[in-house]
Amino acid sequence: MAEYQLTRSETAFTRAKECFPGGVNSPVRALGSVGGTPFFTVRGHGAEIHDADGHSYVDMVLAYGPLILGHGHPRVAEALHEAVEDGWSYGTPTLLETNLANRVRNFFPSMEKMRFVNSGTEATMSAIRLARGATGRDLTVKFEGCYHGHVDSLLVKAGSGALTHGHPDSGGVPTSIAETTLLAPFNDLEAVQALFERHGAQIASVILEPVAGNMGVIPPLPGFLEGLRALCDEHQSILIFDEVMTGFRVHRGGAQALYGVVPDLTCLGKVIGGGLPVGAFGGRADIMNHLAPEGSVYQAGTLSGNPLSMVAGCATLEVLEDTPIFDRLEERAAVLAQGLQTVADEDGIEMCVQQVGTMLTPFFQAGPVHRLGDVSASNFERFALFFHGMRREGVSIPPSQYEAWFLATTHDSTICDRVVSAARAVMAADIIPGT
Repeated sequence: MAEYQLTRSETAFTRAKECFPGGVNSPVRALGSVGGTPFFTVRGHGAEIHDADGHSYVDMVLAYGPLILGHGHPRVAEALHEAVEDGWSYGTPTLLETNLANRVRNFFPSMEKMRFVNSGTEATMSAIRLARGATGRDLTVKFEGCYHGHVDSLLVKAGSGALTHGHPDSGGVPTSIAETTLLAPFNDLEAVQALFERHGAQIASVILEPVAGNMGVIPPLPGFLEGLRALCDEHQSILIFDEVMTGFRVHRGGAQALYGVVPDLTCLGKVIGGGLPVGAFGGRADIMNHLAPEGSVYQAGTLSGNPLSMVAGCATLEVLEDTPIFDRLEERAAVLAQGLQTVADEDGIEMCVQQVGTMLTPFFQAGPVHRLGDVSASNFERFALFFHGMRREGVSIPPSQYEAWFLATTHDSTICDRVVSAARAVMAADIIPGT
């Protein structure tokens, strides 16, 4: 029997584990929930990525959302090439920052003033601090399953129920910090009302993904966002929409435009840098004016407003200003979701595909899925089989049942048909009804 030869990705993973904990620089990349070895990407073009072993895959991850124009979009690439010739970091204000801010405000009018940061985590962390500084209160309400980056106070899970303070969900987070966060189930307005009845005078803010994307795609139930808006108004608390994922994804103007509920503060990331590191938080001017140097709430970053990120963001948003582009993309996402659902139904596989805008998640259960507890009813073993089967068929999907899929403008009908065909092959070969 011939000796097994490691693939280039397997070799690269072995070497990476000597340098990085788990061999990765972000935990989900290690494929812990599905098993196996990650492939190492060497390039991306359009709707595809290519690994170190010469395989190509339709990319349904798209760097977890920001590449709404696909890989290597010529307009973004051209803008970056031109910008690099002028330098790539100054530590001074640039015209590019204001240009991008005005483009962002065209999509998100609620962001009267904003500040650029370097990641979504920085955006949510800063928004929470700002809300505390503006209100003089300490407590934050968050929702189970909504991820807002690796912020100490938000890395919590439910304790003895929705009315308890949070407990750390990560090593290194002091209980005293986690206790500043109150937890409620997503889509459970009554639980939030109960929290305000107990702690209303101490609640600085309510933060949520208005369409959950970090426990799979879960839309808000009718009246949920409106109810949160009313509670925050009644108790003079600040409503924060974390649209790092949903911004430009569920609607050109984010979930706030889709559902007609305006937050006090909005956090963005992902798309506004065209795939380069960036984040932003912004909202009502009277709240934002509490930030230094105008106010007492300190926030800073040497690389904030980095010119390359600003240039890539401007180029990306310029393309997205063409309304029909987004509409066509949303239509393709709906067709793809229906195609996946049809394949599962034809094969007798219990699956529920949930889609909002250009995001979708196939849950291996009957559904519908309304909150984190519902996701636990999914068949995770079946998802792992599906993940590896799709990879074998040349489609890269997120390595977790808790993640969203994304489409780019480069995912035309032919690409979407390839994804559905791959799913059909996997359902026939790997997923057995009743198991």
